[in-house]
Amino acid sequence: MKVLLLNGSPHKEGCTYIALSEVAGAIEKEGIETEIFWIGNEPVKGCISCGACKKEKGRCTFDGDAVNVFLEKSESADGFVFGSPVHYAAPAGAVLTLLDRVFYAGAAFFAGKPGAAVVSARRAGTTASLDVLQKYFPIGGMPQVPTQYWPQVHGAFPEDVKQDLEGLQIMRTLGRNFAWLLKCIEAGKEKGISYPEAEVPRAWTNFVR
Repeated sequence: MKVLLLNGSPHKEGCTYIALSEVAGAIEKEGIETEIFWIGNEPVKGCISCGACKKEKGRCTFDGDAVNVFLEKSESADGFVFGSPVHYAAPAGAVLTLLDRVFYAGAAFFAGKPGAAVVSARRAGTTASLDVLQKYFPIGGMPQVPTQYWPQVHGAFPEDVKQDLEGLQIMRTLGRNFAWLLKCIEAGKEKGISYPEAEVPRAWTNFVR
């Protein structure tokens, strides 16, 4: 089993990385592989709702940024952690543009796989940012992994985050809970319990007619 952790910070080894590393370390102690995927610091194109990804089968028609690389890794991953710094009381813009395109193009890669979000801030805006990131999970059909408090760390610099003892404990708890849920899902599969099939066709209701 493998968990893919998205580092949505433009700083490769900044505060968000410290938080994700704490989660990953706890997961790995339970015998599960992890990979931290850095979004990079180059522009990420936004989704233009062109619909071309319906024909691409798990790929976005736009290439040249992190989206299709992340999608390729997502297909074989068993769970996901989305990490972001807080910018103006919201996740970093690049994270949201990446996730919008990823979920449009590769929705089938996420259904039934556990997900969690973590955020990093100097001081405030964390719960508002978590609210945005956590909305991808129910839309994507993903069980959300719990922890002991809001999954956030605080600090202006990585050295500050290392002093946030509560925040780091929350990350470790999240990692252990993540491993537990993955093992529960695996045990269920061994007993013949699989993810429920979706109703076909899917119903679409427009409220303005």
